[in-house]
Parts: sequence; C-alpha cells; structure tokens
Amino acid sequence: MKILITGAASTAAYQLKSKLNSAEVILGDYQELPQLMIRNGSMIVLPDPAYGSYAHKMLALGLDNDITTIYALHPTEFELLREAELLFGEYGITILSGNDAV
Repeated sequence: MKILITGAASTAAYQLKSKLNSAEVILGDYQELPQLMIRNGSMIVLPDPAYGSYAHKMLALGLDNDITTIYALHPTEFELLREAELLFGEYGITILSGNDAV
C-alpha cells in the first residue's frame, strides 16, 4: 500500500508524512521540485490541475506507482480528484484531503 501526498513543495506535506509514519509514502507536486529529489525517487512530478485531463493523468500515475491513497493538499487538486472519486475507487484508490489526516 503506497500513499501519495501532493503539495510536496509545502511544509504541510512533510508534516502529514510524519503523521502517517509509513515507509510507503511518496511526495509529489506539480510545482517545481528539486531535481535531486526527483532523480532519487523520493518525489515525483505530478500533472498540473489546470489541464482538463488532470484526473485521468493522476489515475494513470496512481496505477503506475501502485498507489492506494492520495492525500490532496491543494484545494483545487482535491476538488478535481473528488469529482472523479468513483473512477478512482473502481481501481482501489482512495482520495482524501489533507484535513483527513490521522
């Protein structure tokens, strides 16, 4: 079970990762991230929610990375993913907001 936390460029993402206390947490963001962190696999580049195919790209990314839970920290990301929650659920991916943290 892997968990994706969006908003990796924010301190809230690191605080949530710490709360979850799981080795299977991936941080990602559509904003610029340090290349070193991307290369070593500790962070991934996410699609920009401004694009119309955002939910589909996130679903593909989730399936490619065996992600079962997505914590969307940015309100825009959460709303777009929540609209496609039924589709994500069909593939065993749960969508949560950063406010739903443990």
